[in-house]
Amino acid sequence: MVDVGDKASTKRTAVAEGRITMEPSTLALIQSGTAKKGDVLGIARIAGIQGAKRTSDLIPLCHPIALTRVAVEFEVETASNSVRCRTTAECTGQTGVEMEALSAVSVALLTIYDMCKAVDRGMTIGGVKLVEKMGGKSGHFVAPS
Repeated sequence: MVDVGDKASTKRTAVAEGRITMEPSTLALIQSGTAKKGDVLGIARIAGIQGAKRTSDLIPLCHPIALTRVAVEFEVETASNSVRCRTTAECTGQTGVEMEALSAVSVALLTIYDMCKAVDRGMTIGGVKLVEKMGGKSGHFVAPS
């Protein structure tokens, strides 16, 4: 792992997003809350939070971070038959939280896939990216639109 011992402890925030696209009937199932496995978006939200918390267990050489906040939000986009996931991870520490935000998005979207795969194996996950990062030596980053 990279030595971050001499870095200043600052507030750090990262925002990431991604999308899962599916059949219209699958999206309707998610919206109605009648999927066989339960509340898809509610369970995916918890999974995303857990994914952020377990990032250092999954990504080699990633520092374990004491997260102070993880938010997982979903937006149903009926025009594109998709669900957009946006996550925010925060900490006060010596290294950034980009990987935690990206892990949260990935795990949340994979959970939606897992909960709906019985009715739609053709779902696609894409567009997973860092949207914004604040704090630390490298300062503020905003992804180009």
